[in-house]
Amino acid sequence: MHDRNWRFTRRGAPQAALALIAGLGLLAAPPAARSAQPNPEVRVNTSMGSFVIELRPRRAPLTVQDFLHYVRSGFYTNTLFHRVVANFIIQGGGHEATPPYALKPTGPPVVNESGNGLENRAGTVGLARGPNPDSGTAQFYVNLVDNPELDPLPTRWGYTVFGKVIRGMNVVERIGMVPTGAFGPFKSYAPLKPVVIKSIQLITPAKPHAASAAGPAPGKTAPPASTANKPAAAAPAARAGDASATKTSAPKPESPASGATPPPKS
Repeated sequence: MHDRNWRFTRRGAPQAALALIAGLGLLAAPPAARSAQPNPEVRVNTSMGSFVIELRPRRAPLTVQDFLHYVRSGFYTNTLFHRVVANFIIQGGGHEATPPYALKPTGPPVVNESGNGLENRAGTVGLARGPNPDSGTAQFYVNLVDNPELDPLPTRWGYTVFGKVIRGMNVVERIGMVPTGAFGPFKSYAPLKPVVIKSIQLITPAKPHAASAAGPAPGKTAPPASTANKPAAAAPAARAGDASATKTSAPKPESPASGATPPPKS
């Protein structure tokens, strides 16, 4: 009799405890359910076709949140890809698409998140900025090739990657081959025939992600905070045969709103 009661108690106690925990709402969702949230996607509709960007809110939560604010407000409607550098980047999202191609007013700049483990590889999307690491606002760029010189180092900040083109990269590449030069207020690298961003649309729901939960990837360390107000150092010289060797005179992605000229690539 004693043995039967003991076996019943041993089996029943966990069941009772689980029932109590469930009643208190303390059971966490399975890990698979927590990780099943899809990354938001946006469609960029341009005068040369459309492409889709998958955003990475877990790696760049502040940048993605700010970018989606501009998307939802319609900020990017009828803006330009005003800078196109072959074998480097296309950049846009800041200037009106009609003369005099004025720079649109933006919200406050976003904190630099370049230490998030995402690299500036071909097809990835980053936030343009000036020499101040924390000066990025609305303008973004798409890497046409791998651009490791835009990634952070222990001695300097990099350029925040916050997404990747997952469909329509052929459209991005076509934009990257248009004739460029001086046009309107732009002294160089501007498409001679304007490439217009007609609209950017959110095509999957964005789920909230806590900024505190998104840290640098293992093995990646953000530059020290003491360097936050220092201009980015010039990148190392390109080796013969590197893709970057064809674009040594191209400026880095930058936001004219900062009022500063970025350092030339070396």
